[in-house]
Amino acid sequence: MGVVRFGVSIPEELLERFDRIIGEKGYINRSEAIRDIMRDFIVRYEWEVEDSEVAGTITMLYNHDEAEVVKELLDLQHEYLEEIVSSVHVHMDEHNCLEVVIVRGKAGRIKEIADRLLSLKGVKHGKLVMTGTGRDLI
Repeated sequence: MGVVRFGVSIPEELLERFDRIIGEKGYINRSEAIRDIMRDFIVRYEWEVEDSEVAGTITMLYNHDEAEVVKELLDLQHEYLEEIVSSVHVHMDEHNCLEVVIVRGKAGRIKEIADRLLSLKGVKHGKLVMTGTGRDLI
């Protein structure tokens, strides 16, 4: 794989702030930081295209004592067998559970799954974390 060098014109103050932040984050140089930013831009674009193949996690914190939340969570996970790869369940205390659902499939379908899971009564907090499959990232 070849490497291409290119120039970018930006305000000096923006570059100084960028250099400070990438130093704090431990990047060894600007190029590596810019590559990560470009990869993130590509992954976010893939999620905008409804039929792109993507992956991610749906993280939920819920009260297992809440009426039907556990049954509904399981029912929904069974409904999406093609997209749900795995899940991890952690007991946080005597009432609260953390569940992480690993998903892979078409972006539109994964967003639908996340919306349905996160909107269940009893889910206190949740988030869809989106990434790509890695297939087309360099």
